[in-house]
Amino acid sequence: MKVLGITGGVGSGKSRVLEYLKTEYGAAICQLDETAKKLQKRGSPCYDRIVESFGTEILSEGGVLDREKLAQIVFRDESRLTLLNEIVHPEVKQQVRQYISEEKRKHRPLYVIEAALLPTAGYEDICDEMWYVFAKEAVRRERLKSSRGYTDEKITDMIRSQPSEDIFRKACTAVIDNSGSFEETKKQIGELLV
Repeated sequence: MKVLGITGGVGSGKSRVLEYLKTEYGAAICQLDETAKKLQKRGSPCYDRIVESFGTEILSEGGVLDREKLAQIVFRDESRLTLLNEIVHPEVKQQVRQYISEEKRKHRPLYVIEAALLPTAGYEDICDEMWYVFAKEAVRRERLKSSRGYTDEKITDMIRSQPSEDIFRKACTAVIDNSGSFEETKKQIGELLV
C-alpha cells in the first residue's frame, strides 16, 4: 500500500484532490484535522490538556471545545499555536499509524493523509511521497470568500499561520498546480500515479 501525503495552503483545493483520489483510485482518506477533532472530544486526554493550557474560555456552554475561539487565539500567536500542536500532533500521529495498519490489512492500494501542516508535522517517516497542492494566492482568496464566506482578515490570518510556499515545495516530492481547471489537475495526478 502506498502512503501519500497531500498538503497545501488553505483554499488550494486539497479537498477536491482528495475526493478525486478516493473515487478514481480507491484511496482511503485521512484528514488530520478531522482526526484531531475526534481526539479532542470532551473527556479525552487531549481535550483535558487543551483546556488546562488554554483555559475554560475556549469552551462553549455545553463544555465542548469552541474551535473558532481556539483558532482566534492560535492564529494570532505563534507560541500558542506551537503549544496546541505539541498537545495534539503526537496523539494524531499515533492514531494515523493505527489507521494505516487497518487499511493495509484490507489490502487498500492507496492511503492518503491530508493536512496543511504536513511539512512541519513530522510525517516524512510515514508517507512514501508528499504532494504539494499549489494554487496562486488570488485564486485561494477567491475560493475562500465564495465557498466559505471568509473575510480578507481571516484569510490573511490563516495564510500567515501556515507554512510558506518555500517550505511546502522543499518538503514535497511533487507539486500539483491547482490554479487552473480541474481537468489540468487530474492530468497531473494521473502522471504522478502511473
